[in-house]
Formats: sequence, structure tokens, C-alpha cells
Amino acid sequence: MADGKIPEEFEVGAPVLVCRWRLQDGTLPIENRHLRALGRRHVLGKKLSRQLLAWAKQHIEWTLADGTAEHPDGVLMLLVDAEGRAAMACGDYEPLPDTTLAGLLARAASGSDEASETDIAPETIWVGRGRGLAVGMAPGEHPSGAASLVEDLAKTLGMPVERDPQLLAHLADATEKPAEAFLVSDEHGIIPASDASGALARKFADGWDRLLERSRRR
Repeated sequence: MADGKIPEEFEVGAPVLVCRWRLQDGTLPIENRHLRALGRRHVLGKKLSRQLLAWAKQHIEWTLADGTAEHPDGVLMLLVDAEGRAAMACGDYEPLPDTTLAGLLARAASGSDEASETDIAPETIWVGRGRGLAVGMAPGEHPSGAASLVEDLAKTLGMPVERDPQLLAHLADATEKPAEAFLVSDEHGIIPASDASGALARKFADGWDRLLERSRRR
């Protein structure tokens, strides 16, 4: 699933929305956040129906029960086609092959493109700026499940979060050269840039790891 291929058991049409959510020990650690973000997504200009959202909530439990025996620490994938039909399955998790800032920027750019169509970016880039953080999102943009977690964690740490829709462009052309940067992803969690990491990025990545560990203990 990490390569974007659709499992053969899916019998819906060409996907217009694909969500990939990280699993831990057969659980979906931030399930409620993912579902809230799902309810704010749009497909072909229309919000997802209440029936589909109810179906997704119900099928998460069933899919985890059926699919996590083989993929307990894998990825849950939700697929929606243009007709509003949906399918769900579990698959293996594959770590990111490129965690450099350039590699993370490419993923965040793809997430930004998706946000222009669905209103939610599944992956965003974050940097340390002053005494807080800046994220490559527009002020009124809805966060993904993982991004909402980071925003709340920053609040508990007393760190302001600035939404900067020009951040991606400024990082790409080196107008801004951050000392620390990390990707926030529904699929991969919090990934510090291998060439722009430090105590701040590690603090948030460790927070994500602790969340996964608590899921494992349960």
C-alpha cells in the first residue's frame, strides 16, 4: 500500500480519495482524530455523506479485527471512488526511503495538492520558527488527524503555531533555511528531516512514539 497500489479485493471504481492511517499493535491510535478529519474532507466538490462516514466508523472495527492479524503494525487504507463507494483494508507499513528535507518537502507538496481537492493534506511540513512552530498550511485549512495532534501537543508545551501557506515555496527556494524541520503524516507519524533535525523535532517525534507505545500496551 505504501507504493500506492490498490489491493485486488477492492471492487470500487478509480479512487478519488485514499487515506492511509498508521496502525499499532492492531489498533488505530488516533482513530477519533482521523474520523473528524475524514468528515471535513470533500470529494469532487462535495462533502462525504453521513452514510459513508457511519460506514467508515463501523468498518474500522471490522477491518482491524480481520486484517491486523497479518498486519498488526501496518497501515489501514480507506478508498473512496467518484460514486461515493468505499472500501477498506489493512496492509504492510513501509518506512520512508528518503527522510532528507528535500524528500519530506516533496511529500508535503503532494499533500498540499491533495488539500486543494479534498480540503485536507495528509502530510504537512513543520519547522521551528522563533519560540514556536510554523506549518505549511493556510490559516483556514482543516488539519489532518496527525496534524491536529501536533497542534494540540504544541499548545500543551506553550508553543505558538503559525500557519504559513508560503512555507513550502520558501523552503523549496531556500528563502527560509530552518535549523529543524519535520514531516507530520497520517501514515508515517512524525519524521524529522535527517539533515535538519534537533531537540525540537525529536521532542515531537518522541511524543508520537510514546503514543504508539501506549497503544501497544493496551
